[in-house]
Amino acid sequence: MKALQLTGPETLELRDVPVPEIGPNDLLLRVGAAGICHSDLHVLHVPFRMRDEPLTMGHEIAGTIEAAGADVAGRTEGERGIVYLCWSCGICRECVSGNENVCLAAGRTAMPPCPGLGPDGGMAEYVRIPASSFVPIGDLDFLQAAPIADAALTSYHAIEGARAVLRPGSTAVVIGIGGLGHVAVQILRATTAATVIAVDIAEDKLALAADVGADAGLLADAGAAAAILDRTGGRGAEAVFDFVGIDSTATLAVESVAPNGAYRMVGLGGGAPEITSGPAGGPGWPWGATVRKSYGGTRSDLINSVELAKAGKLRVEVERFDLADGRAALDRLDRGLIRGRAVLVP
Repeated sequence: MKALQLTGPETLELRDVPVPEIGPNDLLLRVGAAGICHSDLHVLHVPFRMRDEPLTMGHEIAGTIEAAGADVAGRTEGERGIVYLCWSCGICRECVSGNENVCLAAGRTAMPPCPGLGPDGGMAEYVRIPASSFVPIGDLDFLQAAPIADAALTSYHAIEGARAVLRPGSTAVVIGIGGLGHVAVQILRATTAATVIAVDIAEDKLALAADVGADAGLLADAGAAAAILDRTGGRGAEAVFDFVGIDSTATLAVESVAPNGAYRMVGLGGGAPEITSGPAGGPGWPWGATVRKSYGGTRSDLINSVELAKAGKLRVEVERFDLADGRAALDRLDRGLIRGRAVLVP
């Protein structure tokens, strides 16, 4: 089969490799589509080899069951689905509590094995997956379904973790209207009564936010925090979702979140919010506000995201690329040229 593999730092090759062999509790999935995430850029830019052998990239995977292992029950060949990206143990106290994304077996890093980030991923014609990671999608188009595996899962989980403050009359700010941000706007509109303010550095990304239901859009400039405060009567937004995660967006979140509000850090830009234990006031961290680094999501979050898509309340803006053009798609993403989500088709 063909697979898009990382063979060294910054080196991505389309290679001929054997179709994966599956174990008794595995599925062989014929890939219908594989989304491209900013995490894939991080993997591409890692300055050392992530493992001795080449790594097939891709953790947003949709496809059809080609074969099932001998001990797999309840799955049938030809069934269509997506892959839950947290390959957790399923039996620890976190997993049985529904917190599979912070599985105890993953230790303090709390990142269970993930396709394309350790095990081989789905930027290929076939992929081996644990049967427990398969989530049916019915008739959803693979191009739409693949990004749900992360872009929707991660957005849904971040929003779910702040749901207590997203009451009617509240305001939610979404920073960064890329693959995750434009999905987050839709999830907020579909599952809360909050007013949604989109923030981005690019006018075309704000146009995308408006297209998918944002109530307002602001350029991420020096006046963004003041504009958010002005729109919220000087109090700030009850929830700020940062899908960029650089210093400037972290500062914006600190300066615009409301007392008792929620700041959710999702983007991996390495930004450091200035949060001190000093008295609240001015542009600093307000009383009662919480900050949380939000990773991936739970299997329940993924199922809920699939149901939103089935109901027509969530649609991913997609740019389609052939598998052979994967490097070109990643380069476009790196330059901020993708509208929504880039998706590869084998």
